[in-house]
Amino acid sequence: MAGGDGSLRALLRAANALLQQRRYHAALAVIKGFRNGAVYGAKIRAPHALVMTFLFKSGSLREKLRAIAQATYAHSRNLAYFVFTYKGLMAAQSRLQGKKIPFHAFLAACIGGWLVFGENNPINSQIIMYLLSRILFGLSRLAVEKGYIPQPKQDPFPLVAALVWGTVLWLFEYHRETLQPSLQSSMAYLYEDSEVWHDLSDFLLYNKRTDSK
Repeated sequence: MAGGDGSLRALLRAANALLQQRRYHAALAVIKGFRNGAVYGAKIRAPHALVMTFLFKSGSLREKLRAIAQATYAHSRNLAYFVFTYKGLMAAQSRLQGKKIPFHAFLAACIGGWLVFGENNPINSQIIMYLLSRILFGLSRLAVEKGYIPQPKQDPFPLVAALVWGTVLWLFEYHRETLQPSLQSSMAYLYEDSEVWHDLSDFLLYNKRTDSK
């Protein structure tokens, strides 16, 4: 037993020594990136899928739990694959050119996005739309920072909020099919289900009655 413990300690020391080797840093960073992508994807998707599934999806408890697990796995897997691909391509480009340049990040991410997130499905669609909104804000701030557009004299956020909400509700009311299904469900719950009730039970306690009265 003592011999087994000693072997385990020796193995751990060897592993820790390997992790400290600078020549393996790029390869090890790719591996840890895969790990962090998987963990982060699961942390982000699991609570979101839990809430959305139980709020808006019908079916048995088993079916709902399966849907949550599948969505969490897909998000976790895709993010892990993307980080692995991105960091691997970044390391390869840096090694080939002898230095790291800004275009490396763009090219590596484009290839990773095509390979990992190129399939048009609900999970990938949500991730891309999430990123797109952040990109638009980021590019706007960068344009001001670089002097391409003048610094606003007043905070433009109220105008942005008004335009975003005005546009999305117009789309929901008149071109609903253009919106993502989960957004359609959320808006139907907020703006359509609130138009229907029969008595106090489905006015205050429940959204919809489940009996046949």
